Amino acid sequence: MSQDLYEVLGVSRDASPEEIKKAYRQLARKLHPDVNPDAATQERFKEVTRAYDVLSDPKKREMYDLGGDPLSAAGAGGFGQGFSFTDIMDAFFGQSAGARGPRPRTRRGQDALIRLTLDLGEAAFGASKEIKVDTAVTCTLCSGAGTAPGTSTATCTTCSGRGEISHVQRSFLGEVRTMRPCPTCRGFGTVIPDPCSECSGDGRVRARRAINVKIPAGVDTGTRVQLAGEGEVGPGGGPAGDLYVEIDVARHPVFTRHGDDLIVTITLPMTAAALGTEIELPTLEADVASKDTDVERTMRVDIRPGIQSGEQLVLRGRGVPRLRGTGRGDVVTNVVVETPTKLDQEQTQLLKQLAGLRDEENPVASVEENRHKGVFGRFRDAFKN
Repeated sequence: MSQDLYEVLGVSRDASPEEIKKAYRQLARKLHPDVNPDAATQERFKEVTRAYDVLSDPKKREMYDLGGDPLSAAGAGGFGQGFSFTDIMDAFFGQSAGARGPRPRTRRGQDALIRLTLDLGEAAFGASKEIKVDTAVTCTLCSGAGTAPGTSTATCTTCSGRGEISHVQRSFLGEVRTMRPCPTCRGFGTVIPDPCSECSGDGRVRARRAINVKIPAGVDTGTRVQLAGEGEVGPGGGPAGDLYVEIDVARHPVFTRHGDDLIVTITLPMTAAALGTEIELPTLEADVASKDTDVERTMRVDIRPGIQSGEQLVLRGRGVPRLRGTGRGDVVTNVVVETPTKLDQEQTQLLKQLAGLRDEENPVASVEENRHKGVFGRFRDAFKN
């Protein structure tokens, strides 16, 4: 060979393999055709790659040091049979893009999601529910191996168990070799000559199973409960993924939930609002308690005389237990005073008498001044006073 390959790479004759690889990386980054496409640089890149092809191979390097030509069988413009496209990838990314080896047949399964509808009381105080799920489970006939009983996997003859094969293609760089997954074994390195008749070699089958789910107190619509290891079993009998149970809370006939609070609307007759009264509301505890359980089934709401429509009465600590914390929310009652729309003659006379007693026979409506004044409005009123 007319060129000194050590001089081409800029290393000494006693350079270590790591020094040779480092020198090639540095030169390949500068001389690669994608960086410098001119013809002179491409020729220089071929020389550097040819030198690295020889000096990175111990046998070729020994032949070269003894005065032989390790590239004589590669042809006039070739790089030798040992040149690999992964060498260029190694130069740019600092590690080999190949050398993946066979991939395992046993892999983790996917997570699964199922939706569960609960009553408001069950969501508030927690519940234990049995759900039916259709997921992949380990095949009982082959115990996840995928092989028929009494048989086993065999080494792939196409890739000799490596899981990948080499593909050689000629280009302006010479012979470029890339690694691809073996089409026979799909990258596993082994084949199943006699697949299991139950799972067809996958190691898992679809089945319906019952799972008991413990719902914590305080969940709401959209809350997800994670059940570790209850999802899909992986291929080859691999570990199962997780199962997520997403909660959907059904509408309640009385209460509307807002966070940890319960909102309820109370409609009162005009007379009850004027005179005051007390009413009883159902409790959420009554929704989930059995008939023979001693729980408080109602709660009392005191209506003071003269309450106005639109006012709110709050019952502290009677709402939903907090999911992440202690205590409970409140029950907020919105009061609506109902004015009668149909009066008979006697009722009309009684209301007129009441209006006379209250000197309201000819009432004049009053318009309240807006109390939410801005800064300039308050400043102006201060000067008026």
